[in-house]
Amino acid sequence: MKKITSIILVLCMMFSLAGCNAITIDGEGEAVESTGNGSIGLSVSTLNNPFFVALAEGAEEAAEKEGVKLAVADAGDDSAKQQNDIEDLISRNVSVLIVNPVDSDAVAPAVQNAISQGIKVISVDRVVNGVEVDCQIASDNVAGAKMATEYLIEQIGEGEKVAELQGVPGASATIDRGAGFHEAADEALNVVASQSANFDRAEGMSVMENVLQSDSSIKGVFAHNDEMALGALQAIAASGKDIKVVGFDATDDAVDAVNAGKMTATVAQKPELMGETAVLTAIKLIAGEAVEKSLPVEVELITK
Repeated sequence: MKKITSIILVLCMMFSLAGCNAITIDGEGEAVESTGNGSIGLSVSTLNNPFFVALAEGAEEAAEKEGVKLAVADAGDDSAKQQNDIEDLISRNVSVLIVNPVDSDAVAPAVQNAISQGIKVISVDRVVNGVEVDCQIASDNVAGAKMATEYLIEQIGEGEKVAELQGVPGASATIDRGAGFHEAADEALNVVASQSANFDRAEGMSVMENVLQSDSSIKGVFAHNDEMALGALQAIAASGKDIKVVGFDATDDAVDAVNAGKMTATVAQKPELMGETAVLTAIKLIAGEAVEKSLPVEVELITK
């Protein structure tokens, strides 16, 4: 009888240890749930921009269709708020975090924290610098910007003065679109101004007004997004100058401006498809399926 009791005690201890060692935190041996609750979190840079509104809507429609829970957090173009938003999503025990960074560097610690807690991460439209995420979904911003700039060169001719309206400093879209612009412009055009307008229409107008005051002989503008391009158009219209403007994103307002002959061109991304693809990829990750590390979304030049 004593032998049977001893065997039972040993077996109980073995099963207890096996259970505790299954998942640990920092080697402390505490059992934790690391797979999440099957929901998805989306941290978007801002919902004060039609492009990202469309991205979020694409994600929400896909989530509703597939019957998965999606929580959307609007960072309002504030990198500190985005870090807090991500920490909140982590506390909600999401299984997958989809992140569209305000700042590709600033968001890294929060994303790394999510990964350390077993959360799968997908970056969309912009990368997370210094962190290996499970999947990156984005347009080829470099190729798109180069394509738009080459078209601008065709319209105004080589050697002419141009201005560049840059996006949010540190955002990967800003970096990549700037790289594509300069790849085409530096040898063919005279870039007299490169200033940030933070992807914002009102700032785009203000920055363009300042640029025109500094040099009114500018013939072309490349804006890193359509909101800034549309703001620049307002400043240009008030000045009475004939200046060609190209943008990026193909928002409804920008496409209308192109068709009306007010804006020269824009680069079409597919934000709804980005959002949809991100959610469908998240569902695969939750199911334990393998996904591609990078999923490119095509771009095209939109002209009249």
